[in-house]
Amino acid sequence: MAGFGALSSIVVSVPAHAQWAVYDGAAHVQTVLIAARELQQVNQEAQSLLNEATMLENQARNLANLPLSVLAPLEQSIEATEQIVGQAQGLSYNLTSIDQAFSQTYPQALASPSSAAQMTADAQTRWQNARGAYQDGLRVQTGAVQNLDATRSQIDSLVTSSQAATGALQAAQSGNQLTALQTRQLADLTAVITAMGRAQALEGARQVESEEQGRAQLANFLNYGAGYTPGTAQMFH
Repeated sequence: MAGFGALSSIVVSVPAHAQWAVYDGAAHVQTVLIAARELQQVNQEAQSLLNEATMLENQARNLANLPLSVLAPLEQSIEATEQIVGQAQGLSYNLTSIDQAFSQTYPQALASPSSAAQMTADAQTRWQNARGAYQDGLRVQTGAVQNLDATRSQIDSLVTSSQAATGALQAAQSGNQLTALQTRQLADLTAVITAMGRAQALEGARQVESEEQGRAQLANFLNYGAGYTPGTAQMFH
């Protein structure tokens, strides 16, 4: 019995340090759910930032300028056409000068021409005006034809740039420049029609004035005075 008592005292004297860990399943699930929600929120914020970056990139593309511009050569060709038109021979495109010329060189009636020399000089002036107008018309036509090669090259470049456009602004600028090319062609066509119309108008005026000059010359020729008056002639003394 003494041995048993000693063993009991030894067992009782050992301190109780070992403890069993208690697993809380509900708390663990809650922790996992919180972590999942936080991860989902981070993913949403990352996607939002990615969308904003894509939007900014698209805006940058839409605002990018077209690297090609044909406006400068367009302006130069229009100025060249204007110079050709401005170099019109004889009558210029000016209302005052046209009115003065038609009152002097193309009068409505030639009642009493001053002299045959003056009538010849006026007719020569009218012929020179008509001839110069036809030459001017051909020069304008030549300028318009010469612009065709440049126009074709510019259209090819603009179409290529439009197809390779990275944004809305580049596509719009390309379309605007194509419209400007069409406007230049219309301007050339207008100049040609105007020049040829001027030539036809001056030729028509020359013909009308030639008819009036012929009438005036005939009237002057027929106005020979009172005619022949018979009288007494003495041949021998």
